[in-house]
Amino acid sequence: MLLGSQLRRLREARGITREAAGYSIRASESKISRMELGRVSFKTRDVEDLLTLYGITDEAERISLLSLAKEANVAGWWHSYSDVLPSWFPTYVGLEGAASLIRAYEVQFVHGLLQTEAYARAVVGRGMKGASEADVERRVALRLERQKYLVNENAPDFHIVLDEAALRRPYGDREVMRGQLQHLIDVSEHPNVRLQIMPFGFGGHSGESGAFTVLSFPESDLSDVVYLEQLTSALYLDKAEDVAQYEKALKELQQDSPGPDESRDLLRGLLQLS
Repeated sequence: MLLGSQLRRLREARGITREAAGYSIRASESKISRMELGRVSFKTRDVEDLLTLYGITDEAERISLLSLAKEANVAGWWHSYSDVLPSWFPTYVGLEGAASLIRAYEVQFVHGLLQTEAYARAVVGRGMKGASEADVERRVALRLERQKYLVNENAPDFHIVLDEAALRRPYGDREVMRGQLQHLIDVSEHPNVRLQIMPFGFGGHSGESGAFTVLSFPESDLSDVVYLEQLTSALYLDKAEDVAQYEKALKELQQDSPGPDESRDLLRGLLQLS
């Protein structure tokens, strides 16, 4: 995505159309569009030809961008789990790992970055009916590996609004749910985590369209991306007007939900009742 955005910036600065750029590398306009969105791999020769077309003659700048192209083609650690993942999900894992700020709303279950191992196993087992125990365990292992993002030295800020429904809906037995509630209380104390609960008592709210995640990146020329997971696919929205609508909904959810301290109290109350 970073390389694609840089190539788009260079092309637009020279006033070159996607069609003309595609012609220069013996490809279509749509291929240029996919490259600029970071949706396809990069051939070194194509990047070299585009840099020449865009007037980039400085050797240091060319080397930097070509190195980025090589890095972009290296498979991420999550690709070793591709046999148990839906085809659209590895893209999300890569974006999540590159984000500096993750904002989300969840209603069906606790967000994957906050699930305990036992709760994750119950969720994955429910979603992968008929799968082998080994495949379920591999999916759980991936989920636990993703959670390391929240505690490493470059951990993103994570702002999450959980609907009370996600806390009331049992996955696993009573002890699994008690362990999950306690984990949420503990992790909400982390300085990079802001956890809020949208209570039933509030009534209707701006999260009426369902769960979504907004990913923001440290590079200033990368636009935010909204991730929407569906039953058989996922949507990645990066148009400014689309992102703005989801950011507005999320801001309203945050404003209407109790703050982190009050939300922790709500979690403690649920734990006592469980």
